[in-house]
Amino acid sequence: MRAVRERCAWTKTIDHRDLVPYLMEESAEVIDAVETGTRADLREELGDLLWQVLFHAEIAAGDADDPFDIDDVARGLTEKMVRRHPHVFGDAVASTPEEVLVHWNAAKAAEKNTRTSVLDGVSDHMPALALAQKIVGKAAQVGVPAPAHRLADPETEAELGDALLALVQLARARGWDAERALRERLRALRTEVRVVEERARSERA
Repeated sequence: MRAVRERCAWTKTIDHRDLVPYLMEESAEVIDAVETGTRADLREELGDLLWQVLFHAEIAAGDADDPFDIDDVARGLTEKMVRRHPHVFGDAVASTPEEVLVHWNAAKAAEKNTRTSVLDGVSDHMPALALAQKIVGKAAQVGVPAPAHRLADPETEAELGDALLALVQLARARGWDAERALRERLRALRTEVRVVEERARSERA
C-alpha cells in the first residue's frame, strides 16, 4: 500500500472523501459474496475491503496535523475489543449472548460518555431500512414506540420481504419516493426521541 501510494499517479492524489464511494461499493460486494457468492468470491471481496482500510490508514499516515497508521488502527481496535469483552479478557462472567451484550453495552457507554442521546453515533449514511431498524431500536430504549399501521403482520421474514416489496410497488404506482418517505418519517421519529430525552433531563434537574 505504501509503495502504491508513493508511486501510482492516481493513488497519490486520493483523499479520504474520494475513497468513500469505493468503500461503499466494496462493502456491498462483500455482502453479495456472503449472501450469494462462493468461498473464492468472499475471499477476494474481503481482500478488496481490507485494501480500503489500508488505503485510508496510509492516507492518514501522511496527515501533517494528526497522523496515524495501520498499526495505530489495529492497536486501537485491540484495546477496544479487550475492553468490550471483560468475560474473555477479564474476570467478568457471561454465559449467554444476552449477558455478553450487557458487558458490551456497559463498556461502550463508558467509552462514549460524552454522548447525550441514544441517537448519537447513528449514521445517516446507512441505507434507509437499516437506519429505520436501528432508530426504532434506539427509540424503544427511551420509551418512544414504533408507529403502528393497519397493514397485516407478516409471519415470516419471507412474508416481510413480500410486504416491503408491495409497499415499494404502491409507492411507484402513486409516484411517491419510498426512500424519501422512510427517511422523512425517521427524521420525525428522531425528533420524538430527542423531545422525550430532553423532557427526562428536565425532570431530573
